[in-house]
Amino acid sequence: MDVHRLTREQARRIAVRAQLLDLPRPTDLVEVVRQLTLLQLDPTAAVAPSADLVAWSRLGSAYQPAHLKSALEADRSLVELNALIRPTEDLPLHLADAAEVPAYPAARAWFEANAPFRRDLLARLEAEGPLPSKALPDTSVVPWPSTGWTNNRNVTQMLEYLVQRGEVAVAGRQGRQRVFDLAGRVYPADLPHLTVAEARRRRDEKRLRALGIARATGTAVPVEPATVGAAGVPAVVDGVDGEWRVDPGALDRVDEPFHGRAALLSPFDRLIHDRKRALELFGFDYTLEMYKPATRRRWGYFALPVLHSDRLVGKVDARADRKAGVLRVEAIHEDVRFTAALRAAVAGELDDLAAWLGLGLDGPGIRGR
Repeated sequence: MDVHRLTREQARRIAVRAQLLDLPRPTDLVEVVRQLTLLQLDPTAAVAPSADLVAWSRLGSAYQPAHLKSALEADRSLVELNALIRPTEDLPLHLADAAEVPAYPAARAWFEANAPFRRDLLARLEAEGPLPSKALPDTSVVPWPSTGWTNNRNVTQMLEYLVQRGEVAVAGRQGRQRVFDLAGRVYPADLPHLTVAEARRRRDEKRLRALGIARATGTAVPVEPATVGAAGVPAVVDGVDGEWRVDPGALDRVDEPFHGRAALLSPFDRLIHDRKRALELFGFDYTLEMYKPATRRRWGYFALPVLHSDRLVGKVDARADRKAGVLRVEAIHEDVRFTAALRAAVAGELDDLAAWLGLGLDGPGIRGR
């Protein structure tokens, strides 16, 4: 098979297009999630919940969090699975290996020893569901052992496994609390069955379509793999070591005119989630610093990466101060010197973000690193 040669600019544009961060903007939330394959849920909401922030970055202020809630709880076109929002039609890809859950021997032993507990939870949900975890009784035979925060959190742990096995589903949320029900009352009844190998192949293909360009193999990253196996076609990128895999559909468009725009991204955005790829293709150095002491932060607690056209050009240190009614911008760090046009584009995105949040905008303006 021919190995395609790409410039870094072409590689970056493939990645930006795949993530729906060029022009024209998309207009439909469910179609956005179908292309991205997921929205990541995270409890941190220094600016806004990450899933909402990712959707806003694509759809703009036409998007409202109520749209996501409706897609999850009313028409069920989207579904929450393992802290990720997925298109409902993709469920077979992620439940194909459900019978293997839990996979680790110690966890499997705990699960099997608690078979009566599992039956109790399923019976309670059948009779009274949907219910939050706090409404479900702990009748475990063997407590869940952990050195971390999940120690003895038996109901939560059993529910996690039952969701991964496709027996229980997240039916919605009450505030931040998940509400659970039998999967048969949440998921479509006619979901096809896939072999594990077929599901893995299709997951890799969809992931590559969402990323545009990715490595075949590499170091594991949290939440969702950044690698795509044998999906796509091989390519090399000028100035970057090693071989990549590229989505064939993206290659078909590589010579089309590119219409870029400015965007403020969530720290969990898939464009920059693989920090190594972001450094290799975009020259973008980024770390989410909310886990660091304040004195060791370079860019801020929840700094938002700044995209301009096909370049990642800086970070915005911002937080939503709802008590004061403002989006507070502590600093805008320039990875490259901002031109007047770039400065205006970033200011426009901040204005839009503040308006979308229903807040005023407050801060010292743009300053360099």
